[in-house]
Amino acid sequence: MKKAPATKAPAKKAAAKAAPAKKKPAAKAPIKAPSKAKPRAKPKAKAKAPARKKPAPRPAKVKVAAKPAALTDLMKRIVTSQDDDTAVNIVTIDLESRSALCDAAVIASGRSSRHVAAMADHLARRLKEAGYGSRPISGAGAGDWVLVDAGDVIVHIFRPEVREYYDLEGMWNVGAPAKGF
Repeated sequence: MKKAPATKAPAKKAAAKAAPAKKKPAAKAPIKAPSKAKPRAKPKAKAKAPARKKPAPRPAKVKVAAKPAALTDLMKRIVTSQDDDTAVNIVTIDLESRSALCDAAVIASGRSSRHVAAMADHLARRLKEAGYGSRPISGAGAGDWVLVDAGDVIVHIFRPEVREYYDLEGMWNVGAPAKGF
């Protein structure tokens, strides 16, 4: 058996390497028919919004001290009762010219929910014994904020955190409203 000459096969490989590779022609893009729509206009530059002016600085909050309520017999009894029950930070506010609801408000704090509810109960009992009749009490169940309606005077008794949150003193300490509105 004779072997075929080995020179032919490598010659084909060498010839394939030496010959440049044929490139396929690039595909042409299809020609588009002219559209009937109007040509697009170049987008206009967006108009810049006018620069915002910095707001004027707000004046510092000035609290006008509320005028303390006149010490009527009812007010004296309420403040004495709260003081006897060791209420904290008792404040009286005159509302005679500001509210048709009452002539004055008394705001006080208790040490806990139980203390707040007990102070309200004692106040209502003492007012009834003094001849002011039975007084409605609202909020004694929760003990966070108890309201005792004593007729011309409304008594608010809070836990300290709740009193700070609602800030009734701040609400009523605002200056008197302007006339003519």
